[in-house]
Amino acid sequence: MLEKDDEYRDTEDREEIEKKKEDRKTETMEKNKKESSETKSDEYEKICYMCRRPESKAGKMISMPGNICICSDCMQKTFDSLQNNTGMQYSDLMKLSNMNFFNLSNSQDEIPSRQKIKKKKPKEEKEKKPSFDIKSIPAPHKIKEKLDDYVVGQEHAKKVISVAVYNHYKRVANANKNGEVEIEKSNMLMIGPTGSGKTYLVKTLAKLLDVPLAITDATSLTEAGYIGDDIESVVSKLLAAADNDVEKAERGIIFIDEIDKIAKKKNTHNRDVSGESVQQGMLKLLEGSDVEVPVGANSKNAMVPLVTVNTSNILFICGGAFPELEEIIKERLTKQSLMGFRGELKDKYDKDKNLIQKVIIEDLRNFGMIPEFLGRLPIIYTLDALDKDMLIRVLKEPKNAILKQYEKLLAMDEVQLKFDEGALEAIAEKALKKDTGARALRAIIEEFMLDIMYEIPKDDNIGRVTVTREYIENTGGPIIEMRGMFTIEQKQAQG
Repeated sequence: MLEKDDEYRDTEDREEIEKKKEDRKTETMEKNKKESSETKSDEYEKICYMCRRPESKAGKMISMPGNICICSDCMQKTFDSLQNNTGMQYSDLMKLSNMNFFNLSNSQDEIPSRQKIKKKKPKEEKEKKPSFDIKSIPAPHKIKEKLDDYVVGQEHAKKVISVAVYNHYKRVANANKNGEVEIEKSNMLMIGPTGSGKTYLVKTLAKLLDVPLAITDATSLTEAGYIGDDIESVVSKLLAAADNDVEKAERGIIFIDEIDKIAKKKNTHNRDVSGESVQQGMLKLLEGSDVEVPVGANSKNAMVPLVTVNTSNILFICGGAFPELEEIIKERLTKQSLMGFRGELKDKYDKDKNLIQKVIIEDLRNFGMIPEFLGRLPIIYTLDALDKDMLIRVLKEPKNAILKQYEKLLAMDEVQLKFDEGALEAIAEKALKKDTGARALRAIIEEFMLDIMYEIPKDDNIGRVTVTREYIENTGGPIIEMRGMFTIEQKQAQG
């Protein structure tokens, strides 16, 4: 009996030891979770549950049960309103809050990460570790070399944007040095016909530079108080691209496309809420000022936190097609046409495809851009219209050219796709007739490649498909070669 009792006690002791070990493990796991959550929460600012202001703007927060943070202003207003309406005292209110009367548990954790604001680093850390290094930005000639791999032609535009971006970041690096010559910001206005590569040029630049870049559209912008996006929403998109890091966003690049859509409306009796008023509202952004930006939203009226962003070191690139601007230029150039030997014909500039290169500020003012807006865009340059040779180069030269994409698609089926020179010329000629630039190329290729992409997977013996001019012009078909003949030709070429 004694032996059995001893065995029973031993098993009890073992179970207790195992339970203690499990309890210790769970405690350590909970501690690690708390520490990780605390470190994550330390990276972001506390936000008032009522007014949605961050701690850096509203002051120190008062923590309440249920993981709620309220600023002192909102707390005082709540006390005053409750005291005036119900006669409730401070002690009664604290009892209600301890009982979780409002059932607001975990509400602070429900704020999405895109609306959380990262804390600013203290000045001591900034001095020890510089936030930006000019050596990380490549030289202008290296930026242009990388742009050449993706963008065909537009040599002048690529030079201008490479030099402007490099000089802008030299200005950013020199911004903190006092007592020296201050370098002014050089915002840009990019003018070019549709399909000439304005947006693609900036998108390629975003891949090359390790800086936050936001590409936005001016068509949805309206004056504050009207349906549409507020003007500050262009900065909120940059803040989102910088992962809500204000310091990182303050040295980023914003590309505003379709800038010609906010031109001053002509012959209108209604209030111009999406034209001249938007240009006037953007003046402070372009020049540089402190702007209150909604985090993770397009409107200040949304119940989201607001953060202050300084736009003095943000580079703005505006782009637009400016339709009918060529007619304004033509009218200015032919205004002084005279009779006689020195007289100019009025149809002299009708066939000039690059007439937009002769643009001056007076033409843009006649188009509908206000002089204050143009004065804050000192660098104005144009992109060339694509001719037949440039369209052929766009088809085959860039790293991610359209033809290379289709060649890769058919290579997955172990079929080689080829285009003869006649086919490329026919595609370019069709694209010129559509007058939509490089955008027309994709539509044309999709049209005649549909049957090829549909029929080729049916037969495993097909080895190569050659697209000809006759196939593009609907007078013949593509040349299809079987796999056996294809391999014989390869061996003969190698031998």
